[in-house]
Amino acid sequence: MATRIVMAEDSFIVREGLRMVLDEAGLEVVAAAEDYDELMTAVETHHPDAVITDIRMPPTRTDEGVRAAIEIRRRWPEVGVVVLSQYVDPGYVLTLFEEGTTGLAYLLKERVGDVDELIAAIDQVTSAGSVIDPRVVEVLVTARASAKASKLDRLTPREREVLEHVAEGKTNAAIARDLFLSERAVEKHINSIFTKLDLSFAEDVNKRVRAVVVWLADR
Repeated sequence: MATRIVMAEDSFIVREGLRMVLDEAGLEVVAAAEDYDELMTAVETHHPDAVITDIRMPPTRTDEGVRAAIEIRRRWPEVGVVVLSQYVDPGYVLTLFEEGTTGLAYLLKERVGDVDELIAAIDQVTSAGSVIDPRVVEVLVTARASAKASKLDRLTPREREVLEHVAEGKTNAAIARDLFLSERAVEKHINSIFTKLDLSFAEDVNKRVRAVVVWLADR
């Protein structure tokens, strides 16, 4: 039997072009959605083998495709999902694969023109495999290789723990209570954090806020 596909794309021209590509490849498009809600309804109704979805759709045109893929994998783990994007954005990829890689693919839209590559991705996700577009992998590897060492690497595990509590807006007294430390010990840890993050001699800045910014940036 032909692989049954639900596709989601809000652009009529792109949607019909993709439908034509899939039809010619021998796949059966059982439904075509224009937004997040239509996509989820179509999957629930048709129980396809795979879903092909644009990354940005109504209502917000931000990350509906990624959110739909994650929800589909939670609710129907037997359904593979291929997310198509025109964005070489590692952030989308990391979010997509945050809960696991099984049955998921992230391809750039330019791959739609390469029918063999698109079909291979569909085959992978319907066989519990996964695919990441080679260009995105290249960006991830390059970013990893060129990234500077994080200042947070200078901190001890306890100092990281204290800084995390600072980032939650807690006072020294609250941190001491939660970590079973004395307030004096918390003060020492925080002063050490300031030193290791090169904030000891910073003037006209809130050192706690600046330290939290460093922590958030690293995450």
